[in-house]
Order: sequence, then C-alpha cells, then structure tokens
Amino acid sequence: MVEKEKKIKIKCPTCKKQTEWHNNPHRPFCSERCRLVDLGRWADESYSIEGSYPPDFEEET
Repeated sequence: MVEKEKKIKIKCPTCKKQTEWHNNPHRPFCSERCRLVDLGRWADESYSIEGSYPPDFEEET
C-alpha cells in the first residue's frame, strides 16, 4: 500500500494567501509576482537586518 503524500499548506509571506508547499516553484511564495514584490522590498531597503559594524570598519564618504 502506498502512503499518500500529505499536502502541506503555508501562507505566502507577501499576500498571506494559502498555498501548497510541494510542487510549488515559487515557495515560500504563492507566485512569481509575490516573490518579486519581496525582492523589491529588499532592494529598496524596506526590509533590513539589524547588526553592528566590526570595530575596524571605516565607512566611505
């Protein structure tokens, strides 16, 4: 007997729409559009990761 694969549903981080994890080429997003929207937010610095500069870091002016 072959066990059926469990269908895992996740929420798209961009639009919050429920989408399947398996066989989804855009995961964790629901579509290419949502994937590109997220990439654009990183590119325009809407998202950022907090951190500190190393002690020997010199900022270019």
